[in-house]
Amino acid sequence: MSVKIRLQRHGKKQKPFYWVVAADARSKRDGKYLEKIGTYNPNTNPATIELNLESAVKWLHNGAQPTDTAKAILSYKGALLKHHLDGGIRKGALTQEQADAKLAAWLEAKAGKVDAKKEGLTKAQAADKAKAFKAEQEVNAKRLAAAAQAEADAIAAATPAVEEEVAEEAPAAEENNETTEA
Repeated sequence: MSVKIRLQRHGKKQKPFYWVVAADARSKRDGKYLEKIGTYNPNTNPATIELNLESAVKWLHNGAQPTDTAKAILSYKGALLKHHLDGGIRKGALTQEQADAKLAAWLEAKAGKVDAKKEGLTKAQAADKAKAFKAEQEVNAKRLAAAAQAEADAIAAATPAVEEEVAEEAPAAEENNETTEA
């Protein structure tokens, strides 16, 4: 029986979520599997990958062939490196302690890279928010200035008419005063 390590799709439309499984090569993509090794969520940035390293390495030792995407995931999490180092231990080129030290150093470096990417993404996101907020403030200031100008124009347009009415009423009041005095 030929075994493949591959992705099994779950989730909903436009929101994929995958299980990393060891399955018979003849079974359907989302069909029966031998063991669930981990999960992969490409919807997050960076993608969230949870993998049982020991189980993945066990299947690789037993001859399971990963698909291209599964191979990238296994490489990203260090399963292929551990498989490679275990081969060196079996041949006598390395001791178990040396292999463990190499794997730990690689995993630490990888975690540092992932943390740096996450930090860079949060900084970029904060900068984008600040830029959008500044642009929104400028638009609001322009809108308020335009509203104040329109209000001032309306008051200026209404003021001459009031002055003319006051000027017309004043002579009429003087005529009324003259008629009452005589």
